[in-house]
Amino acid sequence: MFGYDAARIHAALNDLPPALLPMAVLFDLLGAFLKRDSLKAAGFWTLMAGVLGSGAAIVSGLLAEDATPHGAEAHAIMETHETLAFIVLGLFAILAIWRLVRRGVWNEKEQLVALTAGVIGVALIVVTASFGGRLVFEHGVGIQTPVLESAIQDRASPEVMEHMEGKKAAPSVPQPAPAESTKSPPAAPATPPDTTKH
Repeated sequence: MFGYDAARIHAALNDLPPALLPMAVLFDLLGAFLKRDSLKAAGFWTLMAGVLGSGAAIVSGLLAEDATPHGAEAHAIMETHETLAFIVLGLFAILAIWRLVRRGVWNEKEQLVALTAGVIGVALIVVTASFGGRLVFEHGVGIQTPVLESAIQDRASPEVMEHMEGKKAAPSVPQPAPAESTKSPPAAPATPPDTTKH
C-alpha cells in the first residue's frame, strides 16, 4: 500500500509509543509538581493517544513478523520484543482506564502509584525499543534479502574499502626535533699531577 510493506508500516508506527507515552508521563509529573490542571489534562490526552498508537504499533508488528524473513536467533529477540510491547501496552492501558474511571479525581496515594507506574512504563519502552533496534541493526530484519546482498557487495567494493581505511588511519603528526643545546658541554675535571713519581 503506497509502497509500504508490513515491515515499513511497523517502522512508521513504532515511533508512536516512545514519542507519546513518555510525554504523557512528563506532563503528569509536571502537573503534579506545579499543581497545574492544564498539564494534567495534556498528560491525559497524550496518554490516550499513546495507548492507541501502541496498539497500532503492536498490530503492525504482528503482521510484519509473519511477512518478514528472519532466523532463529532473530526470532527469539522478536518474541522478547513482542512480550515487552504487550506489557507496555497493558500497563498504560490500565493507567488510561483508571484515569477514565476516576475522572482525574485522585488522592495523593493514587497519584503517586500512577506516576511510579508511568516511570516504570517509560523504562520498559526504552528496553523494548532496544530489542527492536537489535532486530534491525544486528540481524537485518525487515530488509529484503536481495537488498541486503546488494548492500554487502557494495560495502566490499574497493572504493568503499579504501575510503574506510582512510577514515581509520590516524594522521601522523610530525614530532618536533629536539632543540640543540647552545651550551658548551661541561669541561672534564682537571687531573691532579702525579706526585708519586721521582
